Amino acid sequence: MANRTAVARRRSRCKPNHARLRLGSWACALLFVVVGPTAAQHDVHRNAVRKIAAGDLNAADAMLEPVADDPETLYLKSWLAALRKRPDEALTAARRAVQAGLPVERFVAGPRDAFESSTADSEFRRWAEDRASPLLHGPLLGRVTDRAAAVWVRTARPATVRVVVRASEEDEAVEVGGDAQTTAERDYTAVVQVAGLKPQTGYDYQVLVDGKPMLDPRPRFRTSPPQNRAASFTIAFGGGAGFVPEHERMWDTIRQRAPHALLMLGDNIYSDDPTQSWTQHYCYYRRQSRPEWRQLTARTAVYAIYDDHDFGTDDCIPGPEVDQPPWKRDVWRRFQQNWNNPAYGGGEAQPGCWFDFSIGDVHFILLDGRYYRSRSGTPSMLGPVQKAWLLETLKNSRGTFKVLASPVPWTEGVKPGSKDPWDGFPEEREEIFRFIEQQRVEGVVLIAADRHRSDLRITRRENGYDLYEFESSRLTNRHTHPVVQTPGLVFGYNKTCSVGMMHFDTTKADPQVRYEIVDIDGRTVHSAIVLHSQLKADRTVDVLTPGRCPGVVRPIWPKAIPTLPYAAR
Repeated sequence: MANRTAVARRRSRCKPNHARLRLGSWACALLFVVVGPTAAQHDVHRNAVRKIAAGDLNAADAMLEPVADDPETLYLKSWLAALRKRPDEALTAARRAVQAGLPVERFVAGPRDAFESSTADSEFRRWAEDRASPLLHGPLLGRVTDRAAAVWVRTARPATVRVVVRASEEDEAVEVGGDAQTTAERDYTAVVQVAGLKPQTGYDYQVLVDGKPMLDPRPRFRTSPPQNRAASFTIAFGGGAGFVPEHERMWDTIRQRAPHALLMLGDNIYSDDPTQSWTQHYCYYRRQSRPEWRQLTARTAVYAIYDDHDFGTDDCIPGPEVDQPPWKRDVWRRFQQNWNNPAYGGGEAQPGCWFDFSIGDVHFILLDGRYYRSRSGTPSMLGPVQKAWLLETLKNSRGTFKVLASPVPWTEGVKPGSKDPWDGFPEEREEIFRFIEQQRVEGVVLIAADRHRSDLRITRRENGYDLYEFESSRLTNRHTHPVVQTPGLVFGYNKTCSVGMMHFDTTKADPQVRYEIVDIDGRTVHSAIVLHSQLKADRTVDVLTPGRCPGVVRPIWPKAIPTLPYAAR
């Protein structure tokens, strides 16, 4: 079994004074062996799974001993017993895990080949199947436009899935639907697409698995504003979503803010094990089984890109080739099977996770910073195909705002001494920024993840408008990074987990986006407003300055960006 192949492992604080919203090359492959990934997020269970996938079951036992009574440990104890062909012991551990609060669907989802000896046992199989829902994971909403939407699911066995959508704000009930088939080849997942919807309209929906309804109550969502029309809406974004059970309530915090969509900008699962499917499946399944995540994603469209801890290992440079190292395409396919994006790079011919979409007159452009990352010749993060797509997309964009999303920060100096952010690719970064200026592309806002905190920074441009970067990447992580002082730092926050919120209002005479940092308890920590008039080549305002707490920022005239004393405690 391929899973048995062993690979070496390598502030300022204040109370808000405004109302809360209600709503590679082979050389690179060798680098993996010599250096190995770090123990991201101090995740003992993920690390134990890596040992299991490598065939070192005794090492996994030893790692789990200090947390012997944890529900996740009991799940892994059942897995270990299954691999040792001890079905009675596997069933006992599974029952204890479910009694401790773990969803029984975890034992059906698997990884299925890991539990095959247990599921071959009639008593274990009967116990799991009698208790598990036919709908293991999902629904996860995505691809929401002004006329359509799509719903992702994973089922217990191959099944016909139907999604029925009903207008929830009209006197006369109008229903439309779509169908898809889940298959073992796609890990029992499917994406059901539904068309014929109306713009900016509320709908509820039902998921039927082989004709049986799964959802009570029916989740509700809202279609996007009309394409290329001015609108007002909110987007949540962030990265750094390591699995920390006590921080999973972040998904409830985001849901309570009712954003139109959530952008997951990388380090979403922290598998750090690109050659082992078991580790990757495990990291996807445990998040997808959480009720907080399922409640959020059933109602909020999710769009995702990966970063190093999802695609490869820490700070990985996989190289420019499509199929070297050979694990690349497998990791990409698993990524496809577990998200609901409108596109995945250039498809089978040019795999990746880049794509774009629009909400009203705001254009979102999400980048793949890993698949083709290379340091040979002129370093490139994007590779030639993706970069050509990006420049053409920027040139042709009709968006009032163009939100350019990267898995790693754009601003210089945010990770001192490291070449992992855009600092490691300064020529390519300058090429993109200069293209924006030469083509007079207005309204570009930068967003990014990777650093375990939330920041607002400004990059001064001599030959164009200044670039504002919203960074947020501590959605659920335990680990944090200090707020690094750079000349363009406006504010930063790292005291607790946080999420970035972008509130767009393009209906105003001067369209604006307000960036808000919200902590895991739903408190606004900082906010700032960027006006469209600041993002034009002929701008008459140059820089933001911090307002009074909680950090409301408005434009003023001075040319110099002050070094501001914003650092979270």
